[in-house]
Amino acid sequence: MKNIRRIFGLLLIIFASFVLLFQPAGAQSGQPLAVVLTAQGPIMPPMYDYIKRGIEIAERENAEMVVIELNTPGGSVATMLEIIELMGNSRVPVVVFVSPRDAQAASAGALITMAGDVAAMAPRTVIGAASPVGGGGEDIETTMERKIKEDMKAKARTLLERRGEESVLLGEAMIEEAVAVTANEALEIGFIDFIAEDTEDLLQLLHGFSVDVRGETRILNTENIRVRPLAMSFIESLLLMLTNPNIAFLLLAIGVQAILIELSSPGGWFAGFLGAVLLTLAIYGLGVLPINWFGLIFMVIAFVLFILEYNTPTYGALTAAGAASFIVGALVLFNSPGTPEFQRVSVPLVVSTGVLLGLASFAVIMLAIRAFRSPVRIGQESMLGQTGTAVLFQRGAGQVQVGSELWSAEKSADSKPIRKGDEIEVVEVRGLRLVVRKK
Repeated sequence: MKNIRRIFGLLLIIFASFVLLFQPAGAQSGQPLAVVLTAQGPIMPPMYDYIKRGIEIAERENAEMVVIELNTPGGSVATMLEIIELMGNSRVPVVVFVSPRDAQAASAGALITMAGDVAAMAPRTVIGAASPVGGGGEDIETTMERKIKEDMKAKARTLLERRGEESVLLGEAMIEEAVAVTANEALEIGFIDFIAEDTEDLLQLLHGFSVDVRGETRILNTENIRVRPLAMSFIESLLLMLTNPNIAFLLLAIGVQAILIELSSPGGWFAGFLGAVLLTLAIYGLGVLPINWFGLIFMVIAFVLFILEYNTPTYGALTAAGAASFIVGALVLFNSPGTPEFQRVSVPLVVSTGVLLGLASFAVIMLAIRAFRSPVRIGQESMLGQTGTAVLFQRGAGQVQVGSELWSAEKSADSKPIRKGDEIEVVEVRGLRLVVRKK
């Protein structure tokens, strides 16, 4: 019994040693922790997932704060509101830092900065221009525009009332009149708390700063603080990349072309599989981007014209019309009036892709027509023109090997004498006998 107790005690000691050995360094040293996120790009659902993951890690590890290094041209209003709600319910202070130099927090990014427990900007950065546009990128009609703007202004007032009347007025002007200001202008009226060169400089400025987190006042401690950078995961980066209009457009164009190739020559699986995958990725991007679905009608018409060209060749007429319809459709789809510049597709990219798509379709059609017009050779007719080797040849007759077969053969009237080993060409088939000549 004593031996069992000793063994059990020894196991407990070993287990405790492992626990102490593999504890995080912060738990041993008691150093405060700052989780730093780099949020660069449009405010889209993948950005929400990234920020949510960072806040959850900070809460789990009892971090001193979360720092969001923000550089964005704007994005989805719905995603912005979700991020603001996420930040408001965070159990750790959230610091929004517009950085690096020459970065911006435009449109939705401006309200996310307002929502931070601490707001800071790097030198030469700007913030503002938060006027909303419609879900399709268009200017919002008067009544709807007023409702959305008033809702966003009310949200801005709730976020900025702790910063004073001038900040509230500036926040409303950003939404109503698309006003933007520099870091110095924002700091002067208390719209932000600090101007810092970089995150390290900001952490030093934050030491001893008082913040209100869910009704609780906290004094930030950044002395000897550990910084834990948290990068976007591969999936988050991929999904954010798919919200790039140029990427979504290319996936759509290549995916549909791959499907057309599969339809024109069924039997192979690779083109169809690739097309299905690319179209699935494109649909995700189209579902997130502010697009005008009317443009999709022109693109569908374009691909119908391409298919008609495959079935009733018009020597390029339908293909040219399809390429023009494709270009118009893509521009309407992505570049409707009012769409923010960063969410517009490149016009040269659209035109060049439309032309290449038309040329590729025309080339496939010409190959199909040529194959259709070529005479069909089966049986003995397929032997004409084939080459082989004389295996045994004497007095103008003998045997020749054509491919893997051995044939009886005779020399044609216009042929030079044929000897064993000479290369021959089939010029006629007489029953089961070939007429050949020396090459």
